[in-house]
Amino acid sequence: MQYTKKCLVYQQDKVKKAKVIGLLEPLLVPARPWQSVSMDFITHLPKVGNFEAILVTIDRFSKYVTFIPSTKLCSAQLTTQLFFRHVLKFWGVPT
Repeated sequence: MQYTKKCLVYQQDKVKKAKVIGLLEPLLVPARPWQSVSMDFITHLPKVGNFEAILVTIDRFSKYVTFIPSTKLCSAQLTTQLFFRHVLKFWGVPT
C-alpha cells in the first residue's frame, strides 16, 4: 500500500474525494418591498440606437422588474446613474 501511495502515476490518477460542505439554502424573503434588490445585465443583443444591453433590476419581495436599456460596456458609475435615474427616482432607497 505504501508503494502505491508514493507512485507518481497513482497520485496523478487518484482523485481525492472532498466532503460535501452543505446544502444550498435559499435567501430569506424580504419583509417589505424594495428591501432587497437584485440586478443583472443581459448582453450581446442586437444594437438598437446606442444600446446593446439591458440592465435588469428586480425587487425580490414583489418580483417587480425594471428593464433599463444600456451599453454593453457599462461602467460602475454609469450603472449607478441608471439605477438612480430609473429605480431610486420612483421607489426610493432600498432599506
